[in-house]
Amino acid sequence: VQLQASGGGLVQAGGSLRLSCAASGFIANINTMGWYRQAPGKQRELVAIITSSNGGSTNYADSVKDRFTVSRDNAKNTVWLQMNSLKVEDTAVYYCHAGWRSGVSYWGKGTQVTVSS
Repeated sequence: VQLQASGGGLVQAGGSLRLSCAASGFIANINTMGWYRQAPGKQRELVAIITSSNGGSTNYADSVKDRFTVSRDNAKNTVWLQMNSLKVEDTAVYYCHAGWRSGVSYWGKGTQVTVSS
């Protein structure tokens, strides 16, 4: 399984970025797809995830609610993260994640998001 993420970059505070992640390989029945991030000196944390069922139920970190939107195309095994009103504290490496009900999960290599003041 490979998770190919793209869309990171440098943006000014208040700006927007859109991350995308496409899964390939043996990817049948992926349950959750989403994004985590890790800032320098901090632990990796959940940003947003979305499930494949129940109309795509979502879960967001409190710090990004109302600013970020996670979406998914099950047929294409692709997940996006629309990030609006970016803040300096959103600066981190963002990692794509895919998980199965069995507990198996995979990580993408990460994409850098830098928000300048």
